[in-house]
Amino acid sequence: MRTLLAVLTALMLFATPVVAGDMEDGFAAYEAGDHQKAFRLFKAFAEQGHAEAQYNLGWMYSKGEGVLEDDVKAVYWYRKAADQGFVGGHDSLEWMYKEGEGVPQDYVQASAWFSIAAAQWPELSQSSRSPSDGRKYRCYCPKP
Repeated sequence: MRTLLAVLTALMLFATPVVAGDMEDGFAAYEAGDHQKAFRLFKAFAEQGHAEAQYNLGWMYSKGEGVLEDDVKAVYWYRKAADQGFVGGHDSLEWMYKEGEGVPQDYVQASAWFSIAAAQWPELSQSSRSPSDGRKYRCYCPKP
């Protein structure tokens, strides 16, 4: 019994660095331009419920980096991240609804996602620009 407890304790102590290392490998691959490798690494974590990895898959699908561009899949992964409270998911869903990318254009939904993101990311609500990519926000009214 003591041996089992010691093994389980050791596994718990060393499990987190392995996971973090794999995510770091994904970021390193992405930065190096190996988007297919980054996608594979992030996908494994995303499927296990890791919100940042889910957001990363959404981003990669929306940009066609390492995979074919697919806005519907981007929205799927952004929503998974958003459902866990990841602000990047909220911010990205706002944009997808505003532009009608992967979902029907819906200014009410866009405003709702913006409000959620801005509540968590004060810089977003204090500016008319998103710090992540510089796109304009705020006005969701169709031009006459």
